[in-house]
Amino acid sequence: MKQVVALAAAVLALSACATVPARAPQQDAFMANLNALCGQRFEGRVVTTDAADADFARSRLLMHVRDCSADEVRIPFWVGEDRSRTWVISRHAVGGLTLKHDHRDPLGNPDGLHWYGGDTISVGTANRQEFRVDEFSVELFKAGNAAVSTTNVWAVEVHPGQIYAYELRRANRHLRVEFDLTRPVAE
Repeated sequence: MKQVVALAAAVLALSACATVPARAPQQDAFMANLNALCGQRFEGRVVTTDAADADFARSRLLMHVRDCSADEVRIPFWVGEDRSRTWVISRHAVGGLTLKHDHRDPLGNPDGLHWYGGDTISVGTANRQEFRVDEFSVELFKAGNAAVSTTNVWAVEVHPGQIYAYELRRANRHLRVEFDLTRPVAE
């Protein structure tokens, strides 16, 4: 009987360990690559040709990597004079990474579709992480008349000394913006 109880306790302990994913070294390296850019600004350009992105393609695109820690990096993304967007990449409690889009009005209040994003769908690599739309965002998109976005997958790439890329994909939609990491800008 004691052996059965001991075996049951061991199985329970092992199963509890299996439900908490270990931190992935690829994601640690990815966050370190982001943190290495902290405090710097970079210009970017749209490299895809979707007509829906024509305004982006004509605008000056600027990202500023700031508010950095091992667990979260905030990256304001300016499109021309529009400074309403910030990408927030963070670790979530159960393992993996989250990408959120923080949209604010000029007074700093949440604006329009706000705080949408997703979670990593695999451990990714030190240079690329993909984020599938989360349930909160699916509901937000449905309520905000943006149901087309309920299948979004975003990706962020960091190739040190080369490029930072932001990407959005879904059926019939692909946006990719690349930022030149070889030339930080003042603003």
